[in-house]
Amino acid sequence: MPRSRIPKADASLQLRMLVTMLLLTALYLVFTFVLFKVTHFGLVLFLIPIVGLVVQYYYSDKMVLAASGARIVSREQAPEIYGMIERLAQAAALPTPKVAIIDSAMPNAFATGRSPKHAVVAVTTGLIQKLPPQEVEAVLAHEMTHIRHRDMTIMTMASSFAAVAAFITSWGLWFGIGMGGSDERDNNGGNAFIVILLAALAVQVISHFLILALSRYREYAADRGGAILTGAPEQLASALLRISGSMQSIPSKDLRAAQPLSAMYFAAPTREFIGELLMDHPSIEHRLARLQSIERQMAGAQ
Repeated sequence: MPRSRIPKADASLQLRMLVTMLLLTALYLVFTFVLFKVTHFGLVLFLIPIVGLVVQYYYSDKMVLAASGARIVSREQAPEIYGMIERLAQAAALPTPKVAIIDSAMPNAFATGRSPKHAVVAVTTGLIQKLPPQEVEAVLAHEMTHIRHRDMTIMTMASSFAAVAAFITSWGLWFGIGMGGSDERDNNGGNAFIVILLAALAVQVISHFLILALSRYREYAADRGGAILTGAPEQLASALLRISGSMQSIPSKDLRAAQPLSAMYFAAPTREFIGELLMDHPSIEHRLARLQSIERQMAGAQ
């Protein structure tokens, strides 16, 4: 694959992602102001989850691999997958990531790692067994684009807003935020508790929907990058159709086990479409339509 296939940035998607991150930042700044304004425990409640998120940033790949049951394999154990990833990494001007295998009938894949130098691409045995090599390579190209865009870091940063709000909500429910020990301060303490609790709940809900939108934009960008990287958007479209169709035959327990990492997977591990606003992936129909548009553009450019 020539270096000329390195995907260029999609200005429209980049703008949407930037606006979403700015909205999340503004939301969190307002929440932080309320937190420090009404409770004297503000600094402690702010710092504890931030420390946890720093730890998550550096060890997220290990935690994700452990949660998914993935195991790092050597080149000798998965020569075909390593060969594909090496070619894609060269085409994308990226270091070759490690490869992990997940023993699951569900055909899927994901990328993790805080940077391209620490990246891991995990594939399920179902993906290797149920898809032809050209489609497997298209899926891997999608994941390599996630690595190139540093999407794991972006989602970790975005999720920090909801994580802090969730922590503070839990703290408030268990201990009562800002409540003092004297009768004179009881009313003020109770009011502070209510304000912080309501603000934290609002931040959780709003940030949840913003993060879902950000996740969908990431998938569109990775689809586009993967299609350009391989020069074969039709293979990625075919893989999407094959994987979505295969979900009907996957045991429910396997799909439920994959749900906590849903946003990371190439395709959402679900059988049901519950409305795109509530999903971390775009609908298959919308992804296919964009891939068809990319295919027409590539054909017209030849």
